[in-house]
Amino acid sequence: MNLTELNKIAEAMVAPGRGILAADESSGTIKKRFDAIGVESTPVTRRDYREMLFRSAEMAKYISGVILYDETIRQTANDGTPLVKLIEKAGAIPGIKVDKGTKPLPFCPNEVITEGLDGLRERLKEYRGLGARFAKWRAVIDIGPGIPTYACVLANAHALARYAALCQGEDIVPIVEPEVLMDGGHDIDRCAEVTEWVLKTVFQQLYVQRVALEGMVLKPNMAVPGKKSQKRAAVAEVAEQTVRVLKATVPAAVPGIAFLSGGQSDEDATAHLDAINKSGPLPWRVTFSYGRALQAAPQKAWSGKSENVAAAQRAFGHRAMMNGLAALGQWQADLERKAA
Repeated sequence: MNLTELNKIAEAMVAPGRGILAADESSGTIKKRFDAIGVESTPVTRRDYREMLFRSAEMAKYISGVILYDETIRQTANDGTPLVKLIEKAGAIPGIKVDKGTKPLPFCPNEVITEGLDGLRERLKEYRGLGARFAKWRAVIDIGPGIPTYACVLANAHALARYAALCQGEDIVPIVEPEVLMDGGHDIDRCAEVTEWVLKTVFQQLYVQRVALEGMVLKPNMAVPGKKSQKRAAVAEVAEQTVRVLKATVPAAVPGIAFLSGGQSDEDATAHLDAINKSGPLPWRVTFSYGRALQAAPQKAWSGKSENVAAAQRAFGHRAMMNGLAALGQWQADLERKAA
């Protein structure tokens, strides 16, 4: 393991004012998104859509890395250029989602475990050959009556740590993503409590598996109330609770934290990130690794029509710029209105 090189890549992934585009939707997920805008999901339409994002002018300014799906890392652009090369040309780092999705966790009703450790070493070698310099693995923790259980938290933390160690063994930076879902009716305090427990367990397991913290990036959820909660939370409270949890759990050796948006609206995800960065000096760089919160607007603007490419790139550029400013604690709500 070349820790100097891993650290350099991890630092570049969380470079000031830049963040990570999560373009690793599975074929099933992107089909749902395309259905919503009336576009048939085929290898060509998926390629055209992602190529459009990778060629946008703002990509070079605000995007530090792109998480790809297995299909996408192998695709070439319309002119024959590998998509990985387009990403590199924009000054961003290509990455790859390597988990195999979730399956029910035995004897733990309503809980899941992420699979994909079998054969991972070989897949990482291949992906490195295809240009990937970092990887991503998502663990999913749900909050509900009687859950999460210790069995679920520990099993997922252990799998994340095993994955991270395998990545570093192949000179690939692991993004460690334990996502506490915001689907339930829980309030922000319950989310913060579970997130703290999950992160503490994850870092214990990373330590046991001898993962070098300097060569990884954490992708956690923010402390937010569940979507069905009657109690909403102000932006300042989300920032305060999130920072408190992170300071209690994430060692300063970690170069950066790139939040997932996890179902928040575009503007909420930006406002929360900004408030976190405005909250005072933090021991790590804090930025974004957003999928839907960066892509919902350009998808709608594009709607599969080539004449809409410029408008879709503008919409993507705007969201990327807003989040880039939020990563510096320099975003303001009136910037959203000016663009409207």
